[in-house]
Amino acid sequence: MNFQEKLHSGKFIITAEISPPKGIDMDGMLKEASLLKDIVDAINVTDNQRAVMRMSPLAACSVLRQEGYETIMHLTCRDRNRLALQSELLGASALGINNILVMSGDYPTKGDHAGAKPVYDMDSVQLLGLIQKLNKGLDFSGNKLEGKTDFCAGAVVNTEINDLMRIKLQKKIKMGATFIQTQAVFDTGRFCEFMEKIDSIIQGGRVKIIAGIIPLKSEKSAMFLNSNVTGIKIPDDIIMRMRTAKNPEVCGMEIAAELIRELRGKCDGIHIMPIGSHENTANILEMAGIL
Repeated sequence: MNFQEKLHSGKFIITAEISPPKGIDMDGMLKEASLLKDIVDAINVTDNQRAVMRMSPLAACSVLRQEGYETIMHLTCRDRNRLALQSELLGASALGINNILVMSGDYPTKGDHAGAKPVYDMDSVQLLGLIQKLNKGLDFSGNKLEGKTDFCAGAVVNTEINDLMRIKLQKKIKMGATFIQTQAVFDTGRFCEFMEKIDSIIQGGRVKIIAGIIPLKSEKSAMFLNSNVTGIKIPDDIIMRMRTAKNPEVCGMEIAAELIRELRGKCDGIHIMPIGSHENTANILEMAGIL
């Protein structure tokens, strides 16, 4: 089964995130992918994450696909106008890359090219609508394409949802998002409240919810996430556990495994975003009873 088929099979989905290289040497990326072989349903490939310049996710996904991996290509609105977005998507489809995760993208001042001019010609809702048109064999202006695409499109959401974000999520689903990836979850009670708030929007489970997981490395990493990443709120008890742990990295793995166990049955899958390498991902999934 491919990723799209697995989404609708009832399987608890496991995805994990890697970044393309900052350069042309693929060895590090392929090593990271090898740590995920046979344990995840798809590998997410980021698009200049945190506005730090890296290789195109289209090229990285193509290389990974040649190595036998199923990928989810991230696509941000930050760096391309509607012409370039459509060209990128048509190229992806021609190469057999059919899973796309749409997002706005961090503002360039947060990255390593602060002088870069942002584009934001479209927002994430409009980009989903564009993908919907490509799947119908039309470009964004309504011109007929020579062959239509077959994309499985997803979007992202913050679990600290308010009325404005709820409306935007409704629009994303209306524009064809079939899966929603959340910001990292550290409080399953709050996550359940989030799921209750969006229950009517996801239409009885037709749209799949994949919860983000970040295995912590230290108290410092927990404090950094709390202070610098919108939508992440790590509870005081978890920070205290990290502070008093004899081995903070192992403690972070245990917390991640506990969260995964608690999330099973509450959502449709989890997405692992490590701080650094995926060297511990297989162990975390084993601790969680997934493998």
